[in-house]
Parts: sequence; C-alpha cells; structure tokens
Amino acid sequence: MKFQLQNVTANKHAFVYEQQGKRLAEITWQQNGQVMVMDHTYVSDKLRGQGVAKKLLDRAADYARENDYKMEAVCSYVVAAFEKSDAYDDVKQ
Repeated sequence: MKFQLQNVTANKHAFVYEQQGKRLAEITWQQNGQVMVMDHTYVSDKLRGQGVAKKLLDRAADYARENDYKMEAVCSYVVAAFEKSDAYDDVKQ
C-alpha cells in the first residue's frame, strides 16, 4: 500500500491512499515549525480492520524522522497509538 504526500495548504499536509480517484484513507497534520500537529486520521469502511491507520501513522512517523520533526498528538487515534506503543517515543513532542 503506497501513500502519497499531499500539500493541502502552505502548512497543512497529508498522507493519503486513493483508489480510482476516491480517497480511502488519510492522516493529516498542521506543520508548526519543526512540529507536525497530527489532527486527523480517516480510514474507509472498506479498509477497516486491516491496520491501515497504523500504516499511515508509521509513514508519518518515518517522514518526521527523515526531516528531524517531532509529532504532537491531537487526533484521538494518534493519542491512543502514542500511549500504547513506545515505537514513536523518538518523534513524540
């Protein structure tokens, strides 16, 4: 599954997964300096239960690592994932 980076506005970005022009999954954030403020995660009913939200978060965390960014969890999914796993400790703000 390949996620595309989209620049929604000057400081709003997303990793998205689309099929046939339809958005099936996304994770979005506001870029605030060196901090990615993770504000939304969406996965279509068609993809639920397949770990897609975690894959999106993992891709966003890799992007943060590649760019020496930190991540601030605002979205409830990201908050829960940060609490459950220490895999993101290096990028948590």
